[in-house]
Amino acid sequence: MHTFSVNHLALAVSDVDTSIAFYQRIFDFQEIENTASKSKTRWLSLGEGKELHLIPRPEARIKTVKAVHIAFSTNNFDVFITHLAALNIPYFDWPGRPNTFNVRDDGIKQLYFQDPNGYWIEVNDAAE
Repeated sequence: MHTFSVNHLALAVSDVDTSIAFYQRIFDFQEIENTASKSKTRWLSLGEGKELHLIPRPEARIKTVKAVHIAFSTNNFDVFITHLAALNIPYFDWPGRPNTFNVRDDGIKQLYFQDPNGYWIEVNDAAE
């Protein structure tokens, strides 16, 4: 049987500069060199050799539901909530109540918010 690991996530975005600024402001992801091409696609390091590729598609109309999302874990969940509030980023629990989080049946706290293109992002405390 083959083994696989996640290498990168790629998102079509209307404005790469806006998306880069958002992900750096929220998560402090560092930009890394796009070694694949000389295109306007920009890459961010997610750590541990994982990357986020932001591909310019100004004509794309992104529409997704919360069930389709990227999830990141932090061991500073409460600090992250304070960070989102300071940046005036609205966030929601799974049912959709604003400015709150929920606790899953397994005890993991989670919240959701959207990036400038409408992609849903989950942040949870599974790292603890």
